[in-house]
Amino acid sequence: MAELSAEALDGVPGDRLESIDPNVLPREVRRMLRRLFRKGPESTEDDCRPLFDHLGTSVNGVSSVATAALPFVVALATDPRTGARGTLVELLVFLSQAQEQAPPESVDPGWPEAWRHAHQAVQSLLADPDPAVRREAIGLADGPGRLLERWRTERDLSVRLPVLFALGRLATAPGAGTTTVTETRAVLDALLKDPDPVLRAAAVVAYAELDTEVPVRELDLLLEALTDPGARPRWGTVWYERDYEHPFDRESVAYWTAVLFDETPAQQLGFLTRLSSAAEPGADADLLRAVLDRCLLLLVSRRSVEPAVLPLAGGALDHPDPSVRVRAAHLLGMLGPRATAYADRLAGLLDDSGEAEFLEGAVSEHACWALTRMDDPRALPGLVDRLCAPFREQYSRAYSGGEPRRPEIVDVLAPLRAHADALLPSIREELRRDLTDPDAHGALTSDFLATLKAWETDALPALPEITAFVADRFNWYGATEALVAMGPAAVSAAPALRERMALEPPGNHPFLLWALWRIGGADPAEALRAVGESLSAVGEKPFIGMAGRLADFGAEAAPYTDRVRYALTAGEGWIRTQAAIALWSITGDPGPALPSLEEEILAFTAGGDWYGTFQDALRTLIRFRTLTPATEAALRILRDQDHRLSPCADYQAVLQDEEFRALLDEALTIPPKKPWRDRD
Repeated sequence: MAELSAEALDGVPGDRLESIDPNVLPREVRRMLRRLFRKGPESTEDDCRPLFDHLGTSVNGVSSVATAALPFVVALATDPRTGARGTLVELLVFLSQAQEQAPPESVDPGWPEAWRHAHQAVQSLLADPDPAVRREAIGLADGPGRLLERWRTERDLSVRLPVLFALGRLATAPGAGTTTVTETRAVLDALLKDPDPVLRAAAVVAYAELDTEVPVRELDLLLEALTDPGARPRWGTVWYERDYEHPFDRESVAYWTAVLFDETPAQQLGFLTRLSSAAEPGADADLLRAVLDRCLLLLVSRRSVEPAVLPLAGGALDHPDPSVRVRAAHLLGMLGPRATAYADRLAGLLDDSGEAEFLEGAVSEHACWALTRMDDPRALPGLVDRLCAPFREQYSRAYSGGEPRRPEIVDVLAPLRAHADALLPSIREELRRDLTDPDAHGALTSDFLATLKAWETDALPALPEITAFVADRFNWYGATEALVAMGPAAVSAAPALRERMALEPPGNHPFLLWALWRIGGADPAEALRAVGESLSAVGEKPFIGMAGRLADFGAEAAPYTDRVRYALTAGEGWIRTQAAIALWSITGDPGPALPSLEEEILAFTAGGDWYGTFQDALRTLIRFRTLTPATEAALRILRDQDHRLSPCADYQAVLQDEEFRALLDEALTIPPKKPWRDRD
């Protein structure tokens, strides 16, 4: 076989073939195939993987090299002496999907005939003696009829389940006939009464493709199957899903089963609540992890789930498994002020060193964060040291296994301005360590500077450390912003800012002059000129420069009004919004600016995702106490919507949503006025 295949490979006319990758010559593909034949039983997945890149993709199509290679790939995949058969079958599935998804003109003209010629051999893989090969071959079935045939003859549950899932998908695919749907429903109806709890649950999952109400009707069935003690060890051996190499354990099955209720959060919460209640504390930690992980996803997307999630998280705080306690404490941290009923129990976890595999932070860290969110003073002793401790061990945020994770240090500390006196000594010590110790991690400096910026003048005791970081090439900007937040009280830092300016390119000078002016260390006229001239002159390509900083000068910036008007009329998006804010601040006239700000808010309400410009526009309306009826109506829509006002998918979604809603509430206290353009 190997000698014959080698001879056949040598006969392939490589000089007339083309690869989808111009950097890979056809003879390289031939060399890969020859190696597979030569290695036989010793061939591995690594020997096959390069072929996925070189033979075809859904973007680049299917090459003539793929057409020439197909008979050899099929021969290898059907030969029981090939070690990497499963990966080669996966390659055949990949090529068949690439051909279906790619533009017709990018598919080699000879490919359809080559695939038809290989049809019988390819379909035979569905009945291969190796169950791993049969599972991979499900994606090669030439229709639901073939899958129904396979279902009737297959006895290995690790193959039957993926066949069942594929039947559910194909029965709803375009072109599926009435007979197919009827036969598939008959199979699934029978399985809903099967004595095997794993098969019953699989039937519900497959049926959901045909009828989304089935999971709701069969909720009791799902709960009984997932909590059946006899089925516990079996899930992780038979539940194979498409595109996943390894079977799902019970935790993963429970997690993804909850997805069946994604369109109806109330029903999903009902499922999760009942699953949590049915779980045995000692034996079903996996189910509780799935429940809490799904609760996190619900929390970051919807506000209305909070009352239902609260008792689920609170009830899991005392679970014997630390992987459950970590998740529970983190959820209560997300809920923050709404979870104060659990403050005492969280305080009891401040020394809990339990951790969850692949997740960041011990139980104690998440419990401490939860208490800070409640403004509970029990979180304060040793807080800064607790936050910094992981970084002293060369811990890096470059990798995180998933959610929940440790909150960013600035997210923990910035809201604690009222406790600045208690926290500043430790923060200053950490900043000094970063300045003087060459072995210090230094990764936290930006978080500390952002915290001090948020604390404004309450951070004044740290002025020496902040000033020292102006000389740091990585942190000078954050230090400068913190100084500006302190205002004239930070004027002693002016020489340091002047020294920084001498080191920076001219493009950064306007910002530094503005900062010097804000702390009282620069001539206002000099700073105004630098900031104003950073904007594009009329007729040039619109560049907003430092329009946001120009607004700080108010009426004194009148000489640059034309530049701001030009940015407003010629610019787009963020440029227009910043120009509108500056123009209103300079002229005091809302007439030209208000329509742009209103447009930004209406666009955001209609589904826009420019959160930063929306927030800037809203803050400006609050500052000038001006709201039009249209803007008021839009803000009420936003306030009343259930979805979080945040682009994030972790705990920060809740924090940002809280911040946005506080702004909405403040804005809606302003009586609406008739739009300027409609006034007489």
